[in-house]
Amino acid sequence: MSPRELIVLGTASQVPTRHRNHNGYLLRWDDEGLLFDPGEGTQRQLLLAGVSVSAVTRLCLTHFHGDHCLGVPGIVQRLSLDGMPRPVPAYFPASGREFFARLRHASIFYDLADIPEHPVAADGSVASGAFGVLEARALDHSVDAFGYRLIEPEGRRFVPALLARHGIAGPAVGELQRAGVVEAGGRTVALSEVTAPRRGQRFAFVMDTRLCDAVYALADGADLLAIEATFLDEDADLAARYGHLTARQAAGVAAECGVRRLVLTHFSQRYTDSRRFHDEAAEAFGGDIVVAEDLARIPVPTRLDE
Repeated sequence: MSPRELIVLGTASQVPTRHRNHNGYLLRWDDEGLLFDPGEGTQRQLLLAGVSVSAVTRLCLTHFHGDHCLGVPGIVQRLSLDGMPRPVPAYFPASGREFFARLRHASIFYDLADIPEHPVAADGSVASGAFGVLEARALDHSVDAFGYRLIEPEGRRFVPALLARHGIAGPAVGELQRAGVVEAGGRTVALSEVTAPRRGQRFAFVMDTRLCDAVYALADGADLLAIEATFLDEDADLAARYGHLTARQAAGVAAECGVRRLVLTHFSQRYTDSRRFHDEAAEAFGGDIVVAEDLARIPVPTRLDE
């Protein structure tokens, strides 16, 4: 089972720079690998990050501007070349079916990959499984765009003091977890007697958008929020005009929504000093701030009760 982490494959908006590739983000979440917004060059960035394309289990596109999707042909063709043995579902705005079809079949290749298409037309759940629930919400951009969040189911955690009180240790703990009950001290002990509720972890992914209700809904209670910060506050008028956020706005969302780790990305090439994004965000958010860099690995914070 892989660690829960966000592998940053690119952090540039609109055009790549000498130091920043087009967008690309791989969320490793146990046995899942969700690839968000693969821009141009994503296949090579995966190589540089030391991650096989076979690690990708789902493809999630927020919208069809080139910096968020031009890497799709390379990824799909590489999945075919490597003989991916399982389907890789793709989620994208329903209004962009034509663009996905063009990207999916952009050139001649021996097409073996199974890419089930799941066009997203409305807010709500788009996938569920052992990993939890993947949800989408419509954002406010110049074209149809959706943000995503992954919500792990609620669970329970063992409380050592309660286990000791009931005399449960060693193999009996595993038996209790499997069966839900175990015999100890001459009585039947239920799992609920020695555990406490455990909140599921949450990841949110918010790209090109103005501030809107959906941004806050996606970010609510996120352990890790990856969010665009295309502009600094000095260019807030440009952000509003083109449907983007500033670093200050992104940080304000994190503060209001109780985010634990804030990852800023999707930076305009007009800025050369990335520290300015951190400094501006820190004025609005007192928590953990990461200014994303290409090929960074950003862990999902450990649970508060661990």
